Formats: sequence, C-alpha cells, structure tokens
Amino acid sequence: MSFVSWPFALFLPVVFALHYLGRSQGWQVGVLTLSSFIFYGWSHPRLIPLLAIACWVNSAASWALFRSGQTDRQRRQVLLWALVFNLGTLGFFKYAALIGRLVLPEALWSLIGPWLSSIPLPVGISFFTFQGISLVVDAWHAGSKGIPGLPGEDGGGRVGRHYGNVTFFKAFFPQLVAGPIVKAGEFFHQIGPKRLTQIPWDASVKTLILGFFLKMVVADNLKEVTAAIRYPEFLDLPSINLAALVYAFSFQLLADFAGYSLIAIGLARLFGYELPANFNHPYLSRSITEFWRRWHMTLSSWLREYLYIPLGGNRSGEWRTYQNLFLVMFLGGLWHGAAWSYAVWGTAHGVLLALERLTGRHRVSDSRPWSLLSILQAFLCFTAVTFLWLLFQLPEFGQAVLYLRTLATQGGPPQVQALYVIACFSLPVVLWHLWGAIEPWRRTWSRQTSDRVTVVLHGSMLFLILTNSGPPGEFIYFQF
Repeated sequence: MSFVSWPFALFLPVVFALHYLGRSQGWQVGVLTLSSFIFYGWSHPRLIPLLAIACWVNSAASWALFRSGQTDRQRRQVLLWALVFNLGTLGFFKYAALIGRLVLPEALWSLIGPWLSSIPLPVGISFFTFQGISLVVDAWHAGSKGIPGLPGEDGGGRVGRHYGNVTFFKAFFPQLVAGPIVKAGEFFHQIGPKRLTQIPWDASVKTLILGFFLKMVVADNLKEVTAAIRYPEFLDLPSINLAALVYAFSFQLLADFAGYSLIAIGLARLFGYELPANFNHPYLSRSITEFWRRWHMTLSSWLREYLYIPLGGNRSGEWRTYQNLFLVMFLGGLWHGAAWSYAVWGTAHGVLLALERLTGRHRVSDSRPWSLLSILQAFLCFTAVTFLWLLFQLPEFGQAVLYLRTLATQGGPPQVQALYVIACFSLPVVLWHLWGAIEPWRRTWSRQTSDRVTVVLHGSMLFLILTNSGPPGEFIYFQF
C-alpha cells in the first residue's frame, strides 16, 4: 500500500480511530501491528509470511541473547545464526542472480539462471533486515539487562510481550518499506500507552504537508520529464536538455525519498512515536563527508555503527581507514541494488571520502559561515553527487557512459518546454534548501513573524498538492 493511494486514505483514519479507541499498551500495539501487516500485504499478500518469519526469528534471537546463565559461546552462536538468517534472506532475494552469475559455471547458469533472475524483490526487505541486525547486535551488547524499553529476564521482561514488541518494532507501517532505518535503542523506550492529547498536531501536520508536497508536486511531476533518461531516447536530445535532466533527476530523487521520510515521520507522530530525521538539506553540503551527514542519515548512521566501526573505523592507521571507507561505501552501493553500477556509485563515493580525508577536508565544520568560496564548494559537491545519481536511472554502466558522451558531443537547439517544466518543479527544492541555509537568521525572527511565514508556506504547499500534483507513482526507494 502506498502513502499516495486511495486505499491508504481510507486505511489511515480507520487505524487512527481503532488505535485511540483503547487505552492500554497491549491494545494499541496490537492494533498497529495487525494494521502494519495489512499495510504490507495489501498488494502482495504472499509477502506476509516473510515478514512474520523475520519478526519471529529476530524476536527469538534477541530473547535468547537477553537470557542470563548462557556462556559466551552460546551467545555467539545465537548472534551468528541470527546474522546468517538476516543477511541470507537479504542475499537470496536481492543478490541471488548476481552471485549466481559470478560463481556458477556457464552450463549450470544456463539451467538455473532464469529462475534466479525471476526471484521477486520483496518491498522493504533491505530496511527491515537492517532493523533486525541492529536489534540482535544491540541485544548482544546489552546482555541480560536488556535494551531500554525491551528488558531482559533480569529486568522483568516477559517472553510474550517481548515477541509482541519486537514484531511491532519491525512491522510499524510508517517506516516499514522505505525507512527511516530505526535502530532498536531509538524505538523500544517509546512503546507505551498513547493519548490523543499527547499528539503534536502542529509538527505532525506541517511535516505531512511538506512530505506530500515533495512527493506529489515535485517528484511526481519531475518524473514525467526525467523518464527521457532512458536508452535510446536520450540519444536524440540536445546537450543542454541532457544536462538539465541529470540535475532534474537529482532533485526528483531527493524530493521522492525525503518526501517519503517526512510522511513516515509525520504519520508516526500521529500515533505517538518519533522516528529519526533522515534528511537535512543535503544539497547544501560543501563536501562529500558533509553530504553523508545530511543524506539518508539513518543509513549513514547504521553503516557507521554496524559496519565501519566493527571493521576498525579509523583506529588502525590511515591505510586501514581508507580500506574501511572503500569497503563500507562499496557495500552501501550494493545495498541499493544487485548491479555493478551501484557498486561503482558506492566506490566513487568511497574514493571521494578518502580524498577528503587525505586533504583534511573531512574535519571542516558544517556550520561555518557561507562565503563565495563555500557556495562554489557546495555547487561542485552537488554536481559530483548529481552526476553519480545517473547510475540510478541508468543502472547499465555502458548506457550511463554513453549518456555522458552524448551530453558532451550532442548539438541542436534546446527543447524549451521540457526545460521550463524542469525549472518550475526544481525550484521548490532549491527554495527548501535556501530555507535551510538561512536557519541561523530565522532564529532571530519573532514568534509571530515565524508563525505567519510558516502558515503561508504550508498553506501554499497544501494548495499546490490539491491543484498541481503529478501522475501518482511508486516511491523510488521501494525498489531498494
């Protein structure tokens, strides 16, 4: 079920009413858990058993890791098997064809390759798999004292409640299929009875309006023009349109994914839960290091905490630090899809991060004052990020190279109508970033001035949602 569909428009008020109809934690968690399974299986009911099994395995593993009286060897075995299950499930559904093509002899590949290539990719599997890994790793470190909000035996935990809370954590529908990636320690302490009077209505509504605006007005309209970034259609376009399309896709990708994250955060607030922020005006970044502190922040945090630091981080010398950066970004690229173009994308970011570390630019503060030099740095960083996004629209690497070659050599007059559409629907993303850039100045506004400006802005966005939404489409990150 999509947030921008009529079934969801009916689903949400029913779930909201049922949730607050009861006052006990058990009722409310049960309503949201059952509703989340309905949400997940609405279009593909056959996916429900996969989510249920993932919830059960991670519930059992985390409970076993909380139990006192176990030896370190027993706990390591539980952790190992839980990681094997999570990574194995992700690998089977997402990478079976890629791995099979690499390791199987040609004769065997010709027999089972078509079957491996036909394995469907369950929506959201990358996100709820990463949640499961965070849970079992945190449980391993916490031991019998448990995680705040999810106590172990020593904290008076009950196995039934434990299984229910873990299933709720993994299945909670706002963040289930495209994040933000919520870690165990960020969520369980929030579980408890919720009241209508506790809902932060102002923050929830404003967040939802901005999220739906970015998705329905910006991303869905830009999607109509960026569809031209497709082989062989782009071969007939002039260079100026080809360049504009790359930037348009960069704006579309941000608006689509940031829009989903904001909608998820706003919906969670309606039910009394706070999800972590996922985007912080990433195209204001003046370095790739800063970009990854602002873009898909929950993925960056997850990769740092559960991959980069366990690999040694920057504690084992410069050369090992560079190796870890390359490996983390390479795997982060493959996380986005089973194609070598994604690996190239991740590796390119790893190279840029290593170069910044080599030159000391990774230590530059994000909050330094703006100047002409920093504006130029931000534009160069934005351009590098933008042209690397081309690999997401053209995952066949050869086609992406051909696109760049065509951009550099193609002549012809510009297609003005397409450029006009790109300018109109890219402008809101630019203005949103300018809004972020003037935040220090906005802090000096009076409360009355700030309220007036935000009412006008959110009223304008709501009007455009009702009058100028693009043709509805799936969120881009559903495919990851």
